[in-house]
Parts: sequence; structure tokens; C-alpha cells
Amino acid sequence: MTASTETYAGDYSGSILDRERIIAKPGFNRWLVPPAALAIHLCIGMAYGFSVFWLPLSRAIPGAADAACADLNLVSALFTTSCNWRVADLGWIYTLFFVLLGCSAAIWGGWLERVGPRKAGFVSACCWCGGIVVAALGVMTHQLWLMWLGAGVIGGIGLGLGYISPVSTLIKWFPDRRGMATGMAIMGFGGGAMIGAPLANLLMNVFKTDTTAGVWQTFLVMAAIYFCFMMGGAFGYRIPPAGWRPEGWTPPASKSTMITTKHVHLRDAHKTTQFWLIWLVLCLNVSAGIGVIGMASPMLQEIFGGRLIGQPELSFGQLDTDQKAAIAAIAAGFTGLLSLFNIGGRFVWASLSDKIGRKNTYYTFFILGIVLYALAPTLADMGSKALFVLAFGIILSMYGGGFATVPAYLADIFGTQFVGAIHGRLLTAWATAGIVGPVVVNYIREAQIAAGVAPGPALYTGTMYILAGMLALGLIANMLVRPLSDKWFMSDEEVASLQAKTAAANAGPTGSFGIGKGGLDARAALAWAVVGLPLLWGIWVTLKSTAALF
Repeated sequence: MTASTETYAGDYSGSILDRERIIAKPGFNRWLVPPAALAIHLCIGMAYGFSVFWLPLSRAIPGAADAACADLNLVSALFTTSCNWRVADLGWIYTLFFVLLGCSAAIWGGWLERVGPRKAGFVSACCWCGGIVVAALGVMTHQLWLMWLGAGVIGGIGLGLGYISPVSTLIKWFPDRRGMATGMAIMGFGGGAMIGAPLANLLMNVFKTDTTAGVWQTFLVMAAIYFCFMMGGAFGYRIPPAGWRPEGWTPPASKSTMITTKHVHLRDAHKTTQFWLIWLVLCLNVSAGIGVIGMASPMLQEIFGGRLIGQPELSFGQLDTDQKAAIAAIAAGFTGLLSLFNIGGRFVWASLSDKIGRKNTYYTFFILGIVLYALAPTLADMGSKALFVLAFGIILSMYGGGFATVPAYLADIFGTQFVGAIHGRLLTAWATAGIVGPVVVNYIREAQIAAGVAPGPALYTGTMYILAGMLALGLIANMLVRPLSDKWFMSDEEVASLQAKTAAANAGPTGSFGIGKGGLDARAALAWAVVGLPLLWGIWVTLKSTAALF
């Protein structure tokens, strides 16, 4: 084919990070791209597991606390060098992660589409790992503001760029399996904590001494490991030639009315009602799920109390210190199990959406979620640990599935040309949910306690009904999503002009260009092993720690 030499740009001599340098050549296996995405997502997914550092950091200064430390406020905590940090002050890093993730994805999503996934992945690695190094300096000098700046702000920007870097690329490589493709990558973000949290515990135990908790040393080692993996992922990215289709695949003749073959420009996407409806769909689904994630451990302990250690007659308030320590370890296993459901849901639900459609998948999330949240108080009153854990496992699978399905939902509605950048802007819904969800759950709990409600099932009954109500609003928003009118789509000439940089346009040749559907050859098997073995280790550790629940 005469167009092939133009399409592959094999003689391009610019920077190795440029988009033109990563156009796939004949013989490339598309199944090498998902492991590259996973290599980045498994690293930045440690954001979910950063709470493993809170307690060690809250005891970083050994010995009795100075009496003046009792009057510490948030501003003085940022600059103190003589008082231990409070867990609540450290927890703001978690909020910064997801606020900066959503904001950076929205701000630089368009830039990513122009420069390609390799450069975005490279910058993400520098920000995420560099931010952890700055946080290590903050621990060494006992400066909380450096922790916030390094891990929270710089690291949060790295999270946003790393999170969206593979989205549009994978959708273009797998037009026949959009949901499955994005699910494969985004499940890594949910699984990062399953690997990172136990790894951090191991490293802290190696480095800790009588005078140090071993946190800053752990930060430096993990930053080095993550940098290597993320660079491998960034340089493993390839993009398909414009006009590429999997060998032997053609778009179905009878297309769903909910799946467009046209493209909406980034400048117009946020002007549509559909964008904001899907924004609400994601925000409400995530708000309900992230609120539960943040309170999973205390919720299980306070609801079941002595039942977790075979003493059902004891409520949480009646447990002694040793018994509370025992149920805290079991609750940690519950949190790990929820992470496992979070991961599985990202792949399973996104893959299922290829069969039943994105809108129907979200209908399932909301209807099933409403039922499970409404039943949760009953399951708690029954004292059924297994049913309670299963209910919240399914809820968290749909939380993860919502993240993995939404890029394909956007591609169906807005086309694939700017889907990565549009997805970046949509992630402001995640930033919003990262504040709304935990605030709703935490403040309702505090209000209940202030009203005299003792720790137990009644403490969370109102919360469950409010979360069910949030999902009901999401159900209505999803119901209102409709296909876009033709006025929002770009013309064929405008699409061709945008794609001219890769020397192909929609009117140009289409086909496989010598790049087939691929399969599990030796190189692909090795790439999958590199990301798969750490993930399997994390799953094994999680299952081992959850055995006490049953």
C-alpha cells in the first residue's frame, strides 16, 4: 500500500517522546499496549494505599508529646518541627490527590491529545515519583507543608496525567472492545494499593529503628521502583496509524443509536447537556463509593463489634484495647477485600458494557446499588458478616466499574478523536466526589454520635439511605442521556485536518497496515508477566489477610 510509508513515519528524527515516534509499524502486537498502561496505573494507584503511612508518621517523633502540641492547629501543624502530625492533618494529602488528579486531567487533557501518551506518561512518572521524593524530604525535615506539596500537589498532577494517558490510545487500538480495553488499564489504578500497601509495610519494617519509622527511606525506594516501571510503561506506548482497523474487523452494519461514528471537538464537548449529565452520573456513583472506602474499616468494627472475634454479646464500646486491636486487623482485611472487588469490577463491568451497552451498565450500577445500600442496615441488624461484606464488595465493584466504563461511554457519545481530553475534563467529577463523598459520610457519623447514637448498626443507617438517594439522582441523570444532534459533530474535512499530522485522514486508506489483532506471543507474554506477577502477589496477600472475616 503506497500510503504505508507516510503512515508509519519511520524516518522521523525528532524527540523520542514525540507522538510521531510512537506510531506502530507493521508486525506490532496491540496486546503490548495494555501492559504498558497497567505499568503506570499500578504505580499511581498507590494513592489509594497512602493511609498505610499515617499512623507511623503520627508517631515519627518518639517520646512524650510536648504540652504545647495539644493546641496545634492545621496552620501550625504545617510548619512544626517538634510536634507529631495528626492523622487528620496527613489525611489532607488524600484529598489533594484526587482534587489535583481531576484538575490536572482537565487542564492538560488537550495537551495530551496533541503530544501523545508517551510524553504524558513520562511527565507523569517525573511528577509522581518526584513528588514522593519531595515528600521524603518533608519526612526527613519534619515539614508537613513539604509532604503536602510533594505527594499531594506534585504527585497529584502526576496522578492526573498518568491516569488519562492510555485512555484514548486503548480505545483506538481496541475499537472492537472499547470497554474491555479501558477496563484492563484502569483496573490497575484500583489494584495499585494492593501491591503498594503491603510493599510499604515490608519496607518500613526493614528500615525502622528506635529513632525513625522508616517512612522516608520507604518513600525513596518506592519512588525508584515506580520510576522504573512507569518509564517502561511510557516507552511501551504505541499509537495506531490513522485509519487503522483490526485485521478482519469492520464496524457493525447496524450500529446502536447510542454509539456515534463521528467526532465532537474538545472545545464543544462541555457545551453539551450530555457531557454534564455523564459528569453527574460519574460524580454521584463515585461519591457514594468513595465515602464507603474512606470509612470501611471503622464502619465494620463499629457495626459488628465483638461478632468479629466470636463474642457477639459485646458491642464495640464494650471491647477492651486488645480486642479492639484484633478487630482492627480483621477490618484491614475487609478494606483489602474491597480493593479486590474494586479491581475486578473495573475489568468485568467494563467488558460487560461491550455486550449490554454503557447506558444499561450504569442503569445496573444505580438500581443494584440503591437496593444494596437500602438493605445494608437490615444485613447489619441480622449480624450477617458474609452478606454484609458481599453487598459492599458488589457496591465497590460498581464503583470501580464506573471509572472503567465511562471512557467508553464518552467515546460512544462524543467519538474517539478527543476522548482522552474530554475524559480529562470529566474527571473534575472525581475531584468533586473526593470531597463530597467523605464529607457526607464523616459528618453524618459525627452528627449521629453527637446525638447520642452509640457505635453500632444504627450509627450508619441514615448514611446508607442518603447514599441510596444519591444513586437515585444518578439513575435519573443516566436516564436523560441521549445521542447528540448533528450540529455538535465536526465535518469530515475538519477531522482530516486534525489527523493530517499523522499523514492520514478519514478519507485516506483504512485497514490493518500489517498490524493484526495480535495475540499472546513471547514478547506480549513477558510484558503481561511483568505487571501480572506483582498484581497476583498483591491479590494473594489480600486474600490471606481476609481469611479471618469468614
